[in-house]
Amino acid sequence: MGWLDEDDDTDCCQIVVNQEEQYAFWPADRTPPEGWSPTGFRGTPRQCASYVREVWTDLRPLSLRNAMAEDVRTDQQATDG
Repeated sequence: MGWLDEDDDTDCCQIVVNQEEQYAFWPADRTPPEGWSPTGFRGTPRQCASYVREVWTDLRPLSLRNAMAEDVRTDQQATDG
């Protein structure tokens, strides 16, 4: 299964995040690719999966969330005004 084995009990991975607030697993001993930053969380694959489930509760990219929020504000202003 490649470098990521869910049954591995070593701290072999870290969690990284991009500008759209999307999360990914990355090998702990490697620098994340451009556009991705370490979150500071490292652990076993199982621990990392648990962490991601806890913090990444809205899977929509940040730009989409912002656009949808702006649409709601615009609709509210049209209704109120």
